Order: sequence, then C-alpha cells, then structure tokens
Amino acid sequence: MSKDKFIAAISSSYSMTGASIYLGAGVYEGQIVPEAKVNLPLRMMNRHGLVTGATGSGKTRTLQLLAEQLSAAGVSVFMPDMKGDLSGLAKEGTSNDKIQERANALGVTYTPAAFPVELYSLSGKLGAQMRATVTEFGPVLLSKILELNDVQSSVLMILFKYSDDKELPIVDLNDLKKVLNYLSEGEGAKEIKDSYGKISPATASTILRKIVALEQQGVNQIFGEKSFDVEDLMGKIDGRGQVSILNVSDVQSQPAIFSTFMLSLLAEIYQSLPEAGDLDKPKLVFFIDEAHLLFKDAPKAFMDQIEQVMRLIRSKGVGVFFCTQLTQDVPATVLSQLGNRFHHVIRAFTPNDVKDLKETIKTFPKTEFYDLEKQFTLLGIGQAFITVLNEKGIPTETVVTHLTPPVSSMSPLSQQEYLQQLDQSDMFKKYKETIDPRSAFEILNERMQASKAAEQQAAVPAAAARPAGGGRPQKSTFEEIIASPVAKQVGKELVRGVFGMLFGTAPARRRTTRSRW
Repeated sequence: MSKDKFIAAISSSYSMTGASIYLGAGVYEGQIVPEAKVNLPLRMMNRHGLVTGATGSGKTRTLQLLAEQLSAAGVSVFMPDMKGDLSGLAKEGTSNDKIQERANALGVTYTPAAFPVELYSLSGKLGAQMRATVTEFGPVLLSKILELNDVQSSVLMILFKYSDDKELPIVDLNDLKKVLNYLSEGEGAKEIKDSYGKISPATASTILRKIVALEQQGVNQIFGEKSFDVEDLMGKIDGRGQVSILNVSDVQSQPAIFSTFMLSLLAEIYQSLPEAGDLDKPKLVFFIDEAHLLFKDAPKAFMDQIEQVMRLIRSKGVGVFFCTQLTQDVPATVLSQLGNRFHHVIRAFTPNDVKDLKETIKTFPKTEFYDLEKQFTLLGIGQAFITVLNEKGIPTETVVTHLTPPVSSMSPLSQQEYLQQLDQSDMFKKYKETIDPRSAFEILNERMQASKAAEQQAAVPAAAARPAGGGRPQKSTFEEIIASPVAKQVGKELVRGVFGMLFGTAPARRRTTRSRW
C-alpha cells in the first residue's frame, strides 16, 4: 500500500464540484497528509450527522469548527452550549504554538475570525429567553419531562384534546393545572365523561404533584408568552449565517428538560418551515448535544415522533447533527438516517467498551487503509474517523482526519464581553418581557363563576316557592316536562352554547393553539 494510492483514494472520494466545507487532512500510517483533503459537500448537510467520542476527545471543537464553516457559507446554525464555552464564536481566535503547528501540518493559513452570534438561555439570565407555550410543547414531550407513565400520559392527552376542542389556550403551567383540576372534579368531570373519558382523581393528583415539582425546579419560565419564533434562527449578517447558541450551563441539573426543549424547538421548525426540496445548501443546521438524554427511557410515542421528524425535516432544508459519547446512544432507527459521521477516540478499557467499539466499527464502510479496531483507540485529540455522503449521496472512504483548528476563540467570552453581547442583542430585548394573555386559567375561572352565580340565582325563586309548612309543592305538568332528563340535556347544551358566546376566546393568536407534538 502506497502513500500515493492513499492520496488518490481520498482525493477522489472527497473532491467536490459544488460548495463544500473543509474539515482537515487524512492521516496515513501515523503521518498527516495535507494533499489528502477531506471536504463535506454543503448540499449533503441536510442528510443529518453524528459526532461521537470519549470525554476530552475534541467533540466540542468539532462542533465549533462545523458551526464556523457553515456560518461562513451563509448557513444558519443552532447549537446548545453545555459548559458555557462556545460563546467564543463571537470573538476572533488567538494563535498559539499548538494552533500554528496544526495549521502548518495541514498546509493551511490560520486566519482568526469572529462570527455573528445570538445568545439564548432557558432561564433568561444567560441570554435571550427561549420559551414556548404548553400547547406548543405538546403532550408527548411534556409527558417525557414530567416522567409520566402510560396512564398518566393518556390523561394529559385528554387535557390537550379538550383544550383544542374548546379553544382553551394552555399558555403556562397555571393554565395546565387549572384545566386538570376543572376536568377531574365537578362540572368539568361530568362534561367530559361521555366524550373524553373519566379522569381518576388519584391520577390527576399525581400529575398535579409532578407539575408542582417541575415548578419547584425553577424552570417554569420556559412555558409562556412571548413564545420563541423559529424564524429568528434564520438570520444572516453580511452574508454569513447566524450562530444561535443556547447556553444551558445554568440548567445542567435538569438535563431531560433542556434536551426535550431542544427537540420541541426542532418539532416547531419542522411544522413551521415550508417544503424546500433539494437545496444547494441547507437553511439551518441544528445540533443536539448530549443526545443520549433524549432517548433515555423514551416511550414509543416519543420515539415515533423523533423518527418522523428525522425522516421528513430534510425536505424543509434542515440538517440535524447528534453529539454524544457512543454510537449506541442513538437508536438504530434514528442512526440509519445519519449519513455524515465524525467519530473521535473510543476508550476500550472495559469489556463493555470493547463490545461498543466492535459495534461502532460495523457502522463504517470497510477500508483497506486502516485496522479500524486498533486505530479507533489510537486517535489523538482533534482527530476523528470520518465518512460522509458525497454529492451523489454515496458514502465516502473512511479516513482518519486531522481536523483543522477553529478560527474563533476557543475560550468563552469574559463576563464583561458576555454582558456587552447581550446589551447589543435585539433578541434579548424582544423576549425579555413576559406576556400574560387571556388563556385557559381566566376562561375557566369566568366559566365557573358564571355557573356558580346562575346556581345561586336559581336557588332564590325555588326557596320562595317552597310552602311555609315545609311540605313539598305539587309540580305542574310544565314543571315535570322541564325536569325530565331529555330537557335537562337540552338545557345543558344551551347553557354551554351561551357561555361559549359570552366567554369564548379571542381569535386564535399565532401558534398558541397548535401543538408541536
């Protein structure tokens, strides 16, 4: 096997006629080969991807590199920041001996650059507030966050179905609790018994306790208005795509919440964007870090929704990249949709590690240039096994790639720089204030008050008509007809119709009555 043959194979596999991003150069027999350039075609970025590797192997810098090159090509990017260190994308990098050594080895010129960045957070403290209404979030994702069982999840489905049918916007958790209480007792329980089914008080109490527990975790602010508009992810400045960074370092203790919120956002993007066909480059590339948190103990309904989005969102011009430690963290049905693979070093220290390594190797195209099982454990920091889809959708040659260094700062912004970034952000100003619209809480309160007032008013003439001696008055024929079950049912329908006109919701606001899932 010769070096010339290796260069020819990599060049043939990774040479693109259209726009592409440069990832690095191939490594042959331990030597970096600058002539063996590894590129990824932009038009294949919406075929989704996977970035894996052990802790400290360089996954975060790979995400940073991809975000930079996508932004430079005019593609918008959304990515979570798990440790709060990706804010450096907004600042030019600084050369040092290690960076210059890497650039020289690849035969490239290191040119520091900054990129247009918007900072977001779920708390509103570390960036522009990202939030969604409970209705938009949907029962499937909410069940995942609340860790509901099948029975409890089905009750949550009833709440959402009833609210949709009756045009009751569930904006925040107070609305959800109000609907739950209303439908589990009294007038509401009777109303839904035939059409929706009975809600057990015990089940309602359990769900209520879990909602309260979620509020106590201090993340209830992610539900409400003004809800986030996904069009704000598509910004461009001077032809470069906006990099939207969701800083989740302050909610790391609730990993299921921020990971599920990101999936909720992806579902909203899927529902909102029009069909785009096969574009020369995607509109948006969406990264999901710590992807294993999405799939842990996920119910079937949840998995079905993920698989559906992954299959169909490509046609909306959106690519999705999962980032996690092991290939096995991603279910096979989702893994089959991921055409672009970046695999950093795997530490085979235990029998389970060895098993995972063997399973990972099976997902790669065979290569004559490497002993995959051996080479995987020898990868250095900033090196990865790569295979992508070429412009014809064919998997490329598997190659160990020495990745090019990011040109933005690999250190986070200082506190002063961070605050300055927020102060200059239009998005921070746009989503800073919370809006409290008329929603299910107010509507049901008015309905119950009106019903109570009607009962009190009806009780007055009834008491006046009662004989002084305490005996029961004789009913007239008219009174007997009115008291019949048929007449009572007709009366209920009339009362509900009147109350619907008196206390109906205002015309539906944008996206308030549509569930993402």
